[in-house]
Amino acid sequence: MLDPLSDLIALLRPSTIFSKGISGAGAWAVRYSDFGHPSFCTVLEGSCRLAVDGQEAVTLAAGDFILLPATPGFAMSGFAPAEAALLDPHATAGMTGEVRHGRAEGPPEVRMMGGYFAFASPEAGLLVSQLPAMIHLRGAERLASLVAMLREETGAERPGRDLLLARLVEILLVEALRAVGGEATPPGLLRGLADPRLAAAIRQMHAEPARAWTTSELAKAAALSRSAFFERFARTVGVPPMEYLLGWRMNLAKDLLRRGAGRIEEIALTVGYGSASAFSTAFARQVGMPPKRFAGMATA
Repeated sequence: MLDPLSDLIALLRPSTIFSKGISGAGAWAVRYSDFGHPSFCTVLEGSCRLAVDGQEAVTLAAGDFILLPATPGFAMSGFAPAEAALLDPHATAGMTGEVRHGRAEGPPEVRMMGGYFAFASPEAGLLVSQLPAMIHLRGAERLASLVAMLREETGAERPGRDLLLARLVEILLVEALRAVGGEATPPGLLRGLADPRLAAAIRQMHAEPARAWTTSELAKAAALSRSAFFERFARTVGVPPMEYLLGWRMNLAKDLLRRGAGRIEEIALTVGYGSASAFSTAFARQVGMPPKRFAGMATA
């Protein structure tokens, strides 16, 4: 059986990696709009400022590593006053060359390697929402080496490139999430999977989402009494067990509907509902619209 962190990475299924070099000199500032995909950056030399929406601004220095699991809007700049240039991350997502900000001539005052990838897992939205919004690690030499390898592979067309890139990103995620696990992590799935007893119950829910689980059955899987399991799960994961299960089912249903992977009746059975009407009622209550309309909007 895999350890909880390995389970998390396996559930996320990262893929599609792009990377590029980033540098800046003089007075410069950029403002990126919300991107949504996970992104990462390691500082090779020098320093700069980073302000991620909803987080305190930080100074990045050589050896620092940043992971944004959902990449909201953010601003990055040097230390001299400058008006921020507005950039659309979707328009520049496929760029793999060097990006220079500020003064073009002379040596850079900061050099970084950054990139992004995608999560292929159908429950990625649920999982990412329970990860820290920003992971900032200092002196992350192992992560810097991984980013350098990612950069090298994305710029080459070697045999086995796609497989190696996928594995490198998995390792990068393990390294980053391992560094922030445990009590320092906000309540969510990452903390739940770090608890061996809760992890056993969470694995069961993900393995059999269609099963008519009860709190007592899940407590048995966790080798805890019903009351102890309920209190421990709610405190650690942030929601009660049945609410977590409902969220997981709805995220799975939304992914199936987006991909047109079956009729409403089939999707209802897949996510644990005995009839299309019962599923439609639960889906509309949770998502705000019936599944048929959601599917139509997703494929429009």
